[in-house]
Amino acid sequence: MKVEFAPINIPLARRIQTAAVIQWLFSFLLLAQCCWGVFIILLLGNYWFLPVLYALWLYLDWETPQTGGRRSKWVRNWTIWKYFTDYFPIHLIKTSDLDPSHNYLFGFHPHGILVAGAFGNFCTEYTGFKELFPGFTPYLHILPFWFGCPFFRDYALSTGLVSASKKSVSHVLNNDRGGNVAVIVIGGAEESLDAHPGSLTLNILKRRGFIKMALKYGAHLVPVFSFGENELFKQVANPKGSWLRTLQERLRKTVGFTLPLFHARGIFQYTFGLMPYRKPINTVVGKPITVKQNLNATLEEIEQLHQTYLQELSKLFEEHKEKYGIPDHESLIFK
Repeated sequence: MKVEFAPINIPLARRIQTAAVIQWLFSFLLLAQCCWGVFIILLLGNYWFLPVLYALWLYLDWETPQTGGRRSKWVRNWTIWKYFTDYFPIHLIKTSDLDPSHNYLFGFHPHGILVAGAFGNFCTEYTGFKELFPGFTPYLHILPFWFGCPFFRDYALSTGLVSASKKSVSHVLNNDRGGNVAVIVIGGAEESLDAHPGSLTLNILKRRGFIKMALKYGAHLVPVFSFGENELFKQVANPKGSWLRTLQERLRKTVGFTLPLFHARGIFQYTFGLMPYRKPINTVVGKPITVKQNLNATLEEIEQLHQTYLQELSKLFEEHKEKYGIPDHESLIFK
């Protein structure tokens, strides 16, 4: 394999962008484990009282990820996030105005490997969410188990991440004043296994939970498609029925998540590594689907709204695919 090294005379801004993405990758892949390591080392050492005090704090603060979180404007405005979003770059595109007197549920597609677009758009202040959607507060929902990790949970909460539990989504959508946006990556960890470059497969046909939540609270549904999300990494081939796919799916069913075997470029060379490719991410927010509150929705009503959502998601994709380099003959595949 011939290694293609990065040129020496790369502008400083691009080097800082690379450093920002390294920090983000480290946070996603290793920070939680490091936090557990620090916690255990302190517990076994002379400073055992620090993790004991933190454990008490954790007990008292346990419900915070399910009750709106604890975001920090300071953390969301870190300059490092500007360099992070500029690396790809990440853009947020609005197609319709939203009424801040209502609450909304954004269905984010596709999951990709590490949902870079969702994080960049809804957990930082550098792609213009506040300017595009004044009066709204976004909440990106992730798997609840992340909030059981000491120290890491506080960092995650500071960016605006909250739990994906029903209680958490209910808290966000049950806001009488409106102005809340629950952002849910509909396909979840299962969809990440299909996150190959060029893939347009979405895991959504059996997903009804977000529809039920929208009906329960009268939250308007908004399809969101992030063009370029699947282009950031290459994934080891894992077709259905392969030993790797079988192992990954068993892991997901056992612990609730799975990690695709992915690779892309390196830090100082472009041939191999875990750094994502510099591919643009264009996250297009579609038109809202009006939802009337229905506390006792029938299966037929849930299915009807689900079909409406699929139609609007397909329409959003078809209207914008040419602009973002998708061939005319390509269409979304729902499974």
